[in-house]
Amino acid sequence: MPDLRDSADYAFAQQYFSWERVWEFFDGDSMSLNIAQECVDRHAADAARVAVRLAHADGRDELLTFRQLADWSSRFAHWLQARGVGVGERVAIMLEPSLLFYAALFGAMKCGAIAVPLFTLFGPDGVRLRVADCRPKLLLLGENQLGAAEGFDGTDVMVAGGNLLAELALLPTAYKASTKSEDLALFQYTSGTTRELPAAVRHTHRTIVFLMAAALYGTGIRPGDEFFCPSSPAWGHGLAHGTLAPLALGVTTGTYAGRFDAVRLMRALRDYGITNLSAAATHYRMMRTSGHASQFDFHIRKLSYTGEPIDRATLGFIDETFGVPACSMYGTTEVGVVLVNYPGARDFPVKPGSLGKPVPGVRVEVQGADGRSCVPGEIGEIKLWRRGGWIPTKDLGRVDDDGYFFHAGRADDVIISAGWTMSAVEIEDVLLKHPNVLEAAVVGVPDSLRGQVVKAFVISDRAPDAGFTRELQDFTRERLSQHEYPRQIAFVAELPKTPAGKVNRKALRDAEAARASAPV
Repeated sequence: MPDLRDSADYAFAQQYFSWERVWEFFDGDSMSLNIAQECVDRHAADAARVAVRLAHADGRDELLTFRQLADWSSRFAHWLQARGVGVGERVAIMLEPSLLFYAALFGAMKCGAIAVPLFTLFGPDGVRLRVADCRPKLLLLGENQLGAAEGFDGTDVMVAGGNLLAELALLPTAYKASTKSEDLALFQYTSGTTRELPAAVRHTHRTIVFLMAAALYGTGIRPGDEFFCPSSPAWGHGLAHGTLAPLALGVTTGTYAGRFDAVRLMRALRDYGITNLSAAATHYRMMRTSGHASQFDFHIRKLSYTGEPIDRATLGFIDETFGVPACSMYGTTEVGVVLVNYPGARDFPVKPGSLGKPVPGVRVEVQGADGRSCVPGEIGEIKLWRRGGWIPTKDLGRVDDDGYFFHAGRADDVIISAGWTMSAVEIEDVLLKHPNVLEAAVVGVPDSLRGQVVKAFVISDRAPDAGFTRELQDFTRERLSQHEYPRQIAFVAELPKTPAGKVNRKALRDAEAARASAPV
């Protein structure tokens, strides 16, 4: 039987794919498996083999080998055990991609603890919500994040730096993992939630096996690729598809560390000779709007995007700049990737703007409110068949006559802006903490660069002006995250309400949509 990595073709995948074949990629089995062993240690025999290329925002380039990651993650595992961190306890990691980030990520999983990556731009409220949910034994963060992580009872807060690396350097570089496949390995927070308190999606060590369908057919990773994913490893795309999946396949992955700059990204893509790029839709938009893409020669052969639909202008930019089709990859942190465009497949025509077709062995439908399967062209909710039932995604979509899926908007109050998923409820709750805000409602409104931006409608006892607007924006950003704040604020006398007295966000969204479509 041929190896699943031998071909990217659609017909090949439909004929030969099976989960039994995927298990052949790994050293572990259905009983005993460890993500750190599979992603790092088993590729470390060649001391010079590069695991991660880091493009730092300040212009530095850094290479980390599989051997380095294996050695330092073992040291970190020993260090955790010496500090009393036990099996199943959580280790929260609030660091930019770096040697210490990867040492902590894989070291925690190596010793049976649970790694919890956290976004480095979270403010105090954003960190507090997640710490209260996962209750980590240890929180590791950078010096510039210390102000966001004070007063956590039961959590040891450790500042990463040279002293910690020097302490780790004294510890052994060998550690034998002994986790079971079903042991918890990762808590992954989505970048937003419709709930007041975010709940982590819990991943076992077996997750590394089930990432392979997305790796093979969503990002199209194959041995020999020069891969890059600029998404933060604090989120699902950057962690699962930009870090774990390529490393498990022994493929060098590249990523971005620090404040994002589109020109710096493009320079890295050129200098690293990247052939396979997977990014959020907003990364491509920012490359387009930078106006500098024509200055670079690229080597891209496969290209994918995720996080949100992509606009026509950016699709045209991708086609002109990279000369390969933009392949959407659709899924959620909870259910994984389910719709793909098979990057690199010679027999799979990519329809611009489509979500593609299901990964092999997965059943996806668009269904009406009554549960029936929608006919081609009819809009309904995208649902996934799993464990004997249909799981709703809370996304609307349609299927065309050829079986391609298309996104048709969100089915709830989650806002997707520049690839970030944000909660209207969470932002409203922070605004309502301001002493001059009496009522607040938040919705997503169309934006040419970010797809959507957050707009807040505020009732206040204070006279509105530009200074008050900036004050509310800063108030929210400092408490949640640097990207999670209302870019537009409208001061109103009243808010539309439902018969039950709840704020009617749909009425606000409809009014904004009508205003946006009105002739100028």
